Formats: sequence, C-alpha cells, structure tokens
Amino acid sequence: MLIDSHCHLDRLKAAPDHQSLQQILNEAKARGVDYFLCVNVRQNGFESMRDKMAEFDQVFLSAGVHPLDVQEGLNITGLNEYIKDPKVVAIGETGLDYFYANETKALQQSCFEQQIELAVQVNKPLIIHTRDAREDTLNFLKNGHGDKVGGVLHCFTENWEMAKAAIDLGFYISVSGIATFKNAGDLRTVIRKVPKDRLLVETDAPYLAPVPHRGKENQPAFVRDVAEFIAQLRGESFEELAQYTTDNFFNLFSDAAKLVGR
Repeated sequence: MLIDSHCHLDRLKAAPDHQSLQQILNEAKARGVDYFLCVNVRQNGFESMRDKMAEFDQVFLSAGVHPLDVQEGLNITGLNEYIKDPKVVAIGETGLDYFYANETKALQQSCFEQQIELAVQVNKPLIIHTRDAREDTLNFLKNGHGDKVGGVLHCFTENWEMAKAAIDLGFYISVSGIATFKNAGDLRTVIRKVPKDRLLVETDAPYLAPVPHRGKENQPAFVRDVAEFIAQLRGESFEELAQYTTDNFFNLFSDAAKLVGR
C-alpha cells in the first residue's frame, strides 16, 4: 500500500466533479495508492475543498495558508474552527518562500509564526513549504517549539544539512516527482541519506508530474512512479519502501491513523 502524502485534489483540472474525482482515486487505487492527504493552501478555499472531499473517506485534509498566498489573509480564529473537522489531520501548507515572493517576507514570517503556534496549541503536525529560506524556516520552527508536534518538509529540494536539521527537530522529509528529473542529482544524494523512519512520498498533484509523465497534469496514481524510483535509488525493494512510508505517514499523522483504525 502507498499513500500520497501531499496532493491538491481540489485543483485537478481532470477532476471538476465528484464522478471524475472518483475515477482518479480509483485509478490510484488500482496502482496500490489507498490514502491521500489533500492539502489546503488558501484559507478562503478550505470550505470548498472540504465539501468536495466529504464523501471520500480515504482522503484526509489539512488547513492552512501557503506562503505564496499570505496576501489573501490569515485569520487564526477562523482556521481554528476549520481544524475541528475530524478529517483535518495537519496544519498547513505553511512555511516560507523567498524565491518567488521575497517582497512578502515579513508577512510570510508572521503567518508562519502564527500557524506554528496554532499547531502546538492543538497538537497537530505541520506541513512545511520552504524555498530559499533554510535558516529562517528552521529558526521559526525551533523558536516556536515546532518540535513538540513535528511535521514534514514537503516536496523537499534543499540540501542535506537542512534535511538533517529538520530530522533532528522531529520532522519528516517528503519526496515528490522532482527526484526523477534530470537535473535533480543533488536532491538524489540527499534522498539516499534520509533514514527509513523519516521518509514520505508524494505527488504534489496537479503539479510536478514525475518521469515518465512529464508534461501531463500530475495525479495521485503517479506516486507509484515516485516510490519505485526512490526504492531503486536507495537500493531497496518497492514493497519495503511502500511499507515503511505508509507506517511513517500514520506515525506522523496520528489523527489519520485513528480515522482508519490503526
């Protein structure tokens, strides 16, 4: 069994309605992908995402504000209400992105700090987006006591030093289809070093489709391609990697484990 630990099912162009989304999830199931974490990026988009996923018990949710969406606003009181939904298993996607939006750095930091504080208050793990903000990301997590709840650095593209620092704080490293890209040699070096008990796999669908699906809209079924590539890269069997990444997911997202009776 595999789990797509980070996807945006509500943003799939191929799934505008319930029937088409059901088909996409069925196609993923046929490739051994049983569960999905649908990640929120805009607070004002949470309700529509929640309603679209309501009938799919295999889909878990997060609630948060992405660093590239901070200008749309963060209302912590409202976010606190959203996370009372039993399907919400994490806070995020939050974090810092100085590559695409250095001009909103101060606002990003404020939103990140508030979401870390909320995660600690409600004891839910964090889903972190970080780009060109290694030192600040780690410092905010340390200063905000993010180690109390842990979380995941999703779609990881940073160096081993950052991965190791995050792992030491109790965080997981999630790998997307970027690992299959030609120019991802440095990332593949990092992936080989991540301990088995700290690795997750994801698609980040509809973005970043892995080889051999480049150019297509990414879908949860393609996490199988990511997992097979990583297993080969690490010299492990696919079955072994599928087992421990599934265990890691439920160890991190304990509310998801409770929902499925693990």
